[in-house]
Amino acid sequence: MARTRWSLLAGNFVIGCGVMVVGGTLNDLTKDLGITVATGGQLIAIAAVMMGLGAPILAGLISRIDRRVLLCWAMIWYGIGHALCAMAPSYPWLWPARALTVLSAAVFTPQAAAAMGYMSTPAHRGRAITFVFMGWSIASVVGMPMAAWIGERLGWRIAMWLIAASAAVVAWLVHRHVPTGIRPPALSWRSWRKVLTSPLLMAVVLVTACQSAGQYSLLAYAAPYYKYDFGATPEQISLMFAWFGSLALGGNLVLNRMVDRVGAAPAVTLTLGLMAISLLIWPLAHTLPALALVFIPWALSGFATNSGQQARLGGLSPRLAPALMALNTSAIYLGHAMGASGGGWVLSHHGYSQLHWLSLTWMMVALSLSGWAWSVQRRRDAALLQRSP
Repeated sequence: MARTRWSLLAGNFVIGCGVMVVGGTLNDLTKDLGITVATGGQLIAIAAVMMGLGAPILAGLISRIDRRVLLCWAMIWYGIGHALCAMAPSYPWLWPARALTVLSAAVFTPQAAAAMGYMSTPAHRGRAITFVFMGWSIASVVGMPMAAWIGERLGWRIAMWLIAASAAVVAWLVHRHVPTGIRPPALSWRSWRKVLTSPLLMAVVLVTACQSAGQYSLLAYAAPYYKYDFGATPEQISLMFAWFGSLALGGNLVLNRMVDRVGAAPAVTLTLGLMAISLLIWPLAHTLPALALVFIPWALSGFATNSGQQARLGGLSPRLAPALMALNTSAIYLGHAMGASGGGWVLSHHGYSQLHWLSLTWMMVALSLSGWAWSVQRRRDAALLQRSP
């Protein structure tokens, strides 16, 4: 079981590196292809739409496939796709290749979470799910800073090739260590109907979409933001990403230890509030060191929120977990698209210094939805206790 968890964590690490590589290499990518920063940011939006729409659709199509086979081939597809992206001669060639490549992410992350939930006992389900999702946090610590440095010094194509090679290694690990015969319950139309008609479940999914949009209104343009507004060098850009990612990993580790004890709903509501605080005091940062201090609450909470949301949904309805994980992954990526698109508009009309206000607006909506869903969940749980003998 331990090797299975680590293999899936490694898979999410590579998936996270691949999803974030465009943001980390945006400076070199836009220069090499002769496009604007806003146009380059649309690569993030295009990929996010494909992942967001693909997660629930593909979840229904592949529900009966053995998870070892499915996850292994998802990584192979990811590696081939990044190799094709690295060879793209121009933007019109790159964006379709990128759009098709990220369909692997729409499969791997939710199905890895559903598989871990299926193999775990109820008492340890939340921790097991947040553990494999921690690969994203590690990607923000190692992958994002490395992509930024490689993009500035060696070029964005080298970064793509490295992800392609890493995906091949993880495909081998998954094939070797994930057991056969893992088939969570197939997704029926009845399951989807239960999810889509539940105000509580859909509110929690919307929390994911809104907080993701809030984060990516800024994160999608972080590399050029650091460079053009603060005059950051390639090493400083990489260091800022590493600092953010280290805090994100720390926050995720803390959440992983406490989520089954304190509950996912209160933990997520807390992390959303911390992110809102960072965005509210953002104008106080006039230098890179000051900015590094200002985003501490956000960094500690960013990836922890995504992990907490996965555990929250898995705990609300374990039998509907495959559908919920697919929808939640969809919400993450559609949030990326909304954030990158909205951030690109703000950037074109008002500049980098106004991006945080859009982020804060999205975060406050997420916080309100999370608080409402938590109150509904408490009332539901209290009613169930009263009915029990």
